[in-house]
Order: sequence, then structure tokens, then C-alpha cells
Amino acid sequence: MHNHNNGLKTALLLGALFGLLLLIGSLIASGTGQSMFIWLFALFGVGTTAYGYWNSDKIAIRSMQAYPVTEAQQPQMYRIVRELSITAQKPMPRLYVSPTMAPNAFATGRNPENAAVCCTEGILQLLSERELRGVLGHELMHVYNRDILTSSVAAAVAGVVTAVAQFMLFFGGGDRRNANPIAMIAMALLAPLAASLIQMAVSRTREYDADEDGAQLTGDPLALAAALRKLETGVQRAPLPEEQRLVNTSHLMIANPFLGGAKKLFATHPPMDDRIARLERMAGRPLGH
Repeated sequence: MHNHNNGLKTALLLGALFGLLLLIGSLIASGTGQSMFIWLFALFGVGTTAYGYWNSDKIAIRSMQAYPVTEAQQPQMYRIVRELSITAQKPMPRLYVSPTMAPNAFATGRNPENAAVCCTEGILQLLSERELRGVLGHELMHVYNRDILTSSVAAAVAGVVTAVAQFMLFFGGGDRRNANPIAMIAMALLAPLAASLIQMAVSRTREYDADEDGAQLTGDPLALAAALRKLETGVQRAPLPEEQRLVNTSHLMIANPFLGGAKKLFATHPPMDDRIARLERMAGRPLGH
């Protein structure tokens, strides 16, 4: 497993998103004549990020209504995760199952010592043991690469940017006599788009990295490729409803849990065909050959 410079990605992501927050604060400060808004938005961003960091596992598990499982309940899941954890020389994460037939899986938690891996009932029924091993290897690499921190922070700060930008659009950010209305409107409209694009770009890279590192951990890239192919079909048959609590967690999942449509352009997951092709190249041959 090689270094994907995840620390650098995190720093660049935070810098860009916090930069948007500070720019919004600066515009509102110029409209009100008080620089305190810059500091207020900076502190708001830090507070939101800290909350997302410390509670990412609880938030994600709760949003999927997942329940903890014992080894007696899920012996296959425990066996696979234990073997992979030993191979990676990392602690065993907590294991959960979500009571939905929508096939998916995700890992969450602020570090390997406080991690959780969750599978839906749908994915446990859909995949063979070999394919499930590929998926769980992918999810464990999200934990080991500290991608959960990256995605949690991205979602939290992007949400703040969007909320503050909407406030600007409807309330103007203060005294309109001193504000530049064109700049205020432009920022209110463009800031959420910029935040979403930054979050999407980092999330897609994170998925490619976890695919590659997970395949190296299991030693079986074609297993993950086969699982992704099944998941693409499975999600089409049984998508998750686009409720806000699920939308907020969807970036953590191995497959985009929704049907797509117009939102596909801004999806946090790379195209499945791309991911499968990369894994097949790792194996040196196409799936099924």
C-alpha cells in the first residue's frame, strides 16, 4: 500500500473550504463595516468541523438506523474483517448492519482505534464471500487512510458554506448601503457550487485510492471489481430514498445509493465502469477472462 498524500489532500480541502467561509465573512463584513464577521464564520467552521470529526461514526450509524452485530450473528463478516485487520496490523473495528435491502457498505470513525464498518442487509445477501471481502478491504482502507476525517470535514464545512451563502442571498448579510450587491449575489450563488465541486473532487479521488489500496490489502482486485458490478445493478433495483439524513451520509458509501439522474453530474462517487476498469488493469486482465 502506497502513500496517496491524504494529509496533503486534507490540508488543501480544508484550506479551500475555509477560504470560502472567510471570503463570505469578508463580504458581509464589508457590508456591515464590522470585521467580526470574518472571525465568527471562521469559528463557526472550526466548531462544525470538530463536531463532525468527533461524532462522524455516531451520525452515520444513526442515519442508516444500523445496529451492532456479534460474531455469532455475522460470523462471515467478523471472519473477513478480523483477517484483514490482522494483515494490516490494525485494531478490529466495530461492526454494524443496516436493516435495508439497498446493497451498500461504509466505514466511519475518526481513526482506526475508533472505527466502525457497516454493511446493509442487502449487500450481505447479494455478494459472495470473496466479493464481500473485496468490499470490506475497500472500507478498511478508508479508515487506514484517514479518509473518514477528510469526508466528514468536507461535508461539514461545505454544509456551512451553503447555509451561510443562502443567508446572504435572502438577508443580504447586513447593511446593504455599504455592500456590493453584485458580489454578494454572485458569492451566494457560486459558493455552494464551489464547495460541492471541491467535496466531489476529493471524494472521487478518495474512492479510487480505497479501491486500489483495498485490492492490495486483499490481494484480489477482481473480487472488488465483481462486487462493484453487482452493486451497480443492485442499487438500480433497490435504491435508498433521497432523504436528507441519507444524502448527508451517502458520500461514505462504496456505491452511490441513489438512482442518479441530474444529480449524477455532481455525484461524490466516480463512474463504476471507470473503477472496474482500473481494478481489472491492476489484475492484468478483464473481469470474466
